[in-house]
Amino acid sequence: METTPPVPRAVLVGIQTPDIDDVAHEASLEELGRLVKTLGYEVVGSVSQKREGTGAASLLGAGKLEELAALTGGSGVVTSMATPPMTKARKRFETTPDTPRPSSPEPDPDAPPRPEFVIVDHELSPSQIRNLERATGAQVLDRTGVIVEIFHRHANTREAKLQVEMARLKYVAPRLRESGTGGGRQQGPGAGESHLDLDRRKIRDRLAELKTQLEAVQRDSDQRRSARRDQLRVALVGYTNAGKSSLMRALTGSQVLVQDKLFATLDTTVRTLQPETRPRVLVSDTVGFIKQLPHDLVASFRSTLSEALEASLLLFVVDASDPTYEAQLEVSRSVLREIGADTVPSRLVLNKMDRVDATRRAALLEKHPDAIMLSAHAPEDVSALRETIIAFFEAEMVDDVLVLPYAKQKLIGEIYESARVLSEDHDETGRVLKVRALPGAMARLRRSLAAG
Repeated sequence: METTPPVPRAVLVGIQTPDIDDVAHEASLEELGRLVKTLGYEVVGSVSQKREGTGAASLLGAGKLEELAALTGGSGVVTSMATPPMTKARKRFETTPDTPRPSSPEPDPDAPPRPEFVIVDHELSPSQIRNLERATGAQVLDRTGVIVEIFHRHANTREAKLQVEMARLKYVAPRLRESGTGGGRQQGPGAGESHLDLDRRKIRDRLAELKTQLEAVQRDSDQRRSARRDQLRVALVGYTNAGKSSLMRALTGSQVLVQDKLFATLDTTVRTLQPETRPRVLVSDTVGFIKQLPHDLVASFRSTLSEALEASLLLFVVDASDPTYEAQLEVSRSVLREIGADTVPSRLVLNKMDRVDATRRAALLEKHPDAIMLSAHAPEDVSALRETIIAFFEAEMVDDVLVLPYAKQKLIGEIYESARVLSEDHDETGRVLKVRALPGAMARLRRSLAAG
């Protein structure tokens, strides 16, 4: 009979600096807990401390470090990795058989297992990670490490897997350390390199290989996006777990993955707005953002986020029931500014309004009078959003008359695909179509008629 492996246990650590209030600090720790649960770990405790900054060698003060070590079974002291010198007196003491040795207490078999992980709500330097591991006896991960690991596990498409592996290697490279057996030199090829040097060179080589592979994949993605350039495109953007995938499913009827989990989906999904319109409206669900999103992940996902950059309309989806929604919205806007998508027309969508009481609803309406308030689970709200999307594109469209000669009837499908046909008639030259389309699509159709 197979036994279920034990769930890894973790303790959260947070530092509250003077620029962070109590609400934001608690929300950040709660979000870290959800990230850790997404990894499949169990959160069994937390340690928090107010400090001026996060630059201390062991992050925490001595008292809090001991408190953390008491949870993990560590010494609470940052010990040196160097072997202490063996004096003559110490040597005699340790080799005398009659000298009684201090005995360590027997572990309590009924006590719950100690946490194996310490998860810190900040980005740590390699030396801080080493110091905390020595003091706690547990494996230490920082917030960036947790996010990178989640991305690594959830990437599905080839492009996402390549992007995440690059970001993961860039995160791991400066945190490599020599093994406990020492940093001996290599023999043969690469002679003179330590094990650490060899590992770093392997990472550099792998990064170069991944970059080449990713460029080839992205060329294919660029070609697919180019083919959709004249189509009407809406991109759902926003903080992770704001309800983008639920809204995507409601707008398009697609069976995209919907889970109450951070970063449940990483790959951009493109589907047609339903009921289908003419011309078609494409809706894309992009990767969610999060506070302190590692810069290398933003850089790696630049191609994926191009769906937002090349969209005609951005819908900023926000969890209106979250007290820190404004900070989350600023995170989303900041990332999009970084890739140059801040110039794309946008609308604010306050989602999960079914979880908001009347008082908060009134306050939100006063603060964001132009926002679209809805619940992705309310069909009437989704229908109203669909009409808003269509109205946005209608305002950009122009009416024109196209004459399709009988010899060029093969282009009729392209016309119906790219424009809305308002009326159709026939004369001696061919079909006379009164159409409505975006200016760019209209120009492309006229070029096809001239050359077809």
